[in-house]
Amino acid sequence: MTLDPTTAERRALITGATAGIGAAFSRRLAADGWHLVLVARDAARLSEMAAELGPRHGRAVETLSADLSTDDGCAAVEQRLTSDSPVHLLVNNAGISLNKPFLHSTAEDEARLLRLNVHAVMRLTLAALRPMAERRDGAVINVSSVAGFGAVMPGSTYSASKAWVTNFSDSVGQSARPFGVRVMALCPGYTRTEFHERAGINMSKTPEWLWLRAEDVVDEALRDLRKGKLVSIPAWKYKVAVAGLRHAPIRLLQAVARDTRSRIGRDER
Repeated sequence: MTLDPTTAERRALITGATAGIGAAFSRRLAADGWHLVLVARDAARLSEMAAELGPRHGRAVETLSADLSTDDGCAAVEQRLTSDSPVHLLVNNAGISLNKPFLHSTAEDEARLLRLNVHAVMRLTLAALRPMAERRDGAVINVSSVAGFGAVMPGSTYSASKAWVTNFSDSVGQSARPFGVRVMALCPGYTRTEFHERAGINMSKTPEWLWLRAEDVVDEALRDLRKGKLVSIPAWKYKVAVAGLRHAPIRLLQAVARDTRSRIGRDER
C-alpha cells in the first residue's frame, strides 16, 4: 500500500476520532491530504471536528455517530467500510478501561469492555480487509497498548483485551501481506488524552517522563506502517519496557506491577 495521498484519492476511517490518539490521527491525516470518515458516539463533537478539518485542509469529512459496543453501531460502520466509496485506511482507536478490579466489576461492564476493545476491532477489521484484499491495497491500524504485553495492572481486564488486539493484528497482518494489505498493532504507553479521565482513573502520581504526546504516537505509527511493521511501540522507553515484560521472570513482573499500582494510587485498585 502507498500512503502518499497525492497518488490517488485516499480516505481514512477513524473510530474514537474526536479525542486523544483518534483526534491526532484525524488532524494528521487531514493535513496530509486524506479524506476522512470520523466515527464516535458524540454527534456534536463529530460535527465540531468536521467543521474544523474540512475547511482548513480542503478535504471531504464525513461523520458517523455510532456506539461500537453495540451490534447496531458496528453494523453501521461495517456498512460504510464496504460501500462503493472505498476506505483505504482504517484506524480502530475506540476503546475503554474500567476503574475497578475484576472482583468488584459486573458482567455487564466487562462485556461492554470486550465488545468495544475486542469484538468491534474484529468486526471492523474483517469488514475493511475484504474489499482491501480485492483491491490489493489498504491498511488497518488497531490501537492496542504496551499493557497488553503483561498483567501490569492487577485486577484489570484492560490489559487482557489489548493482548488480544496485538496478537490478532500480528496474526492477521501476516495473512494479509500477500494481498498487498497491511495490518499493524499500535502499542503506546501512557499518552496525554482524555482516556484516563473518562474512566475515572487518577493518574496524578504517574511520573511526567512516562507520558507521550498523541501527535508523536501518530507520527511514529505512520512511519512504522510505511516500514511494514506488524507491531509499533512508540518511544524508546516503552520499547525497553516491552522487552522487560516479554523476558523478565513472572515473579519480578508481579512485584513490579504491585508497586506500580501503589504509585499510581489506591483509588484505582
